Amino acid sequence: MGKVICESGRLLRSWSGSRVFHLAVCTVSCFVASHVNAGDQRPNVLLIVTDDQNDYASAASGVEVETPHLNRLRSQSISFSNAYCASPVCGPSRAAMFSGLYPHHTGAYLNGADPWRTSQQLDAAETLPELFRRSGYHAWGMGKLFHAKLPEARAGRQWDNNARANGGFAPFGDEQHQFAGKFFSVQEWDGPDTDFPDVQSANEAIRFLNTFSDEKSFFMVYGLWRPHNPWTAPRRFFDLYNREKIVFPPPGYSSDDLADVPKGGLFLSEIFGQRWKGFGDSNPEAWKRIMHGYLACTSFADWNIGRVMETLDRSPHRDNTIVIVTSDNGYHVGEKHHYGKSTLWEKSANVPLLIRMPGKQNEGAVCGSTVGLIDLYPTLQSMCALKTPAQRLDGHDLSPLLKDPSTSWSYPAITTYGEGRFSMRSGPWRFIRYPDGKEELYDHRSDPHEFKNLTDDSNHADRQKSFRKWIPTQWERSLGGRNG
Repeated sequence: MGKVICESGRLLRSWSGSRVFHLAVCTVSCFVASHVNAGDQRPNVLLIVTDDQNDYASAASGVEVETPHLNRLRSQSISFSNAYCASPVCGPSRAAMFSGLYPHHTGAYLNGADPWRTSQQLDAAETLPELFRRSGYHAWGMGKLFHAKLPEARAGRQWDNNARANGGFAPFGDEQHQFAGKFFSVQEWDGPDTDFPDVQSANEAIRFLNTFSDEKSFFMVYGLWRPHNPWTAPRRFFDLYNREKIVFPPPGYSSDDLADVPKGGLFLSEIFGQRWKGFGDSNPEAWKRIMHGYLACTSFADWNIGRVMETLDRSPHRDNTIVIVTSDNGYHVGEKHHYGKSTLWEKSANVPLLIRMPGKQNEGAVCGSTVGLIDLYPTLQSMCALKTPAQRLDGHDLSPLLKDPSTSWSYPAITTYGEGRFSMRSGPWRFIRYPDGKEELYDHRSDPHEFKNLTDDSNHADRQKSFRKWIPTQWERSLGGRNG
């Protein structure tokens, strides 16, 4: 019989701008797992987060990408085909995932802000590693983690190891391989693999898994920098592809795609407009080269993930470890006439999400319910019997879906990008609202690439009205930053 570990609730305090409210709760945080016997440790957790990875690695994308390790992991996991980030850029997405708080509750909307040192809400919240440590876990992190700096004193409270980024986005392409600056470059790399921070971090993860023997369970985060640009990777990953046989243009591209998009959407599409104007559909050879680089870097990320997973599966930790693989946000590689993320459309918001449960529970299942990265915090709190965090969480515990992927699930996934910029997926529908009140509506059953905006179709007026109820009535003031 499975064991149940519970902790009674306490007074929680949460801030949202000038709003201060106290929530007296009698919650119970319970961990129930039929495969755990009395006296066994709570499960370990391995969370792997890539950077800017879109849906190309899924069979439904129509783009062929070489990801054998993710394919194998997918066969062992529950795959969430409709998983979404809370913000379509790195820093705010990670702030939401590690705090369990939406951007409209913290003001962390844009990259380039200083969220962990300027947001009152994030300052008061417990991060996931802080909560795991307070709950008796060993916390290990390496690679790209928060994306933004934490206060010095607080940074030392996150991890039990010497967590570090092992570099950053480098190595960059040389001048000959730059399309528009060092970040927007594509180059086959002939130096050692260890020139890349992802390889160094994977080496550290492998060392940890091979040597960890503490009586505690562990919470482990391996953060990758790829497939984020610059699109440099060891040459062998470029060699996996014949550039002339890459699906081109990607299925999500249409030459007149933006004809029915309001100006709020056009503004986001044009954030990196010069890149598209110089190296988009007017320059197909450059576009193919960029596609090639993105696919090579996706395969490079897959290889690094595979190295870590193979080590875990040879270790004594394999059968008691929850594995989660996701990305901080999606990415456009020409879809919506855009290179990058930072839009409210599907390509920016949709992220891969694989969860492998101990005991091969529901392995190979596909869950079509709409979920968010915001849900990972409460899910891990429940599954790992963590203490009650300091903040009231915004997400929902996914445990019912992990137990039965066909369970009815009625929550939408919300993505915001700046005050008043709102997007959501609810079942097959995407609804977008801009600060000027203009909207977009798409039906993914007939329009998976969001080519036809249905807002002027009177048949959907009631649906749009119901979706507006999810728009926040209060938006925390932006912490600043930059678009893009």
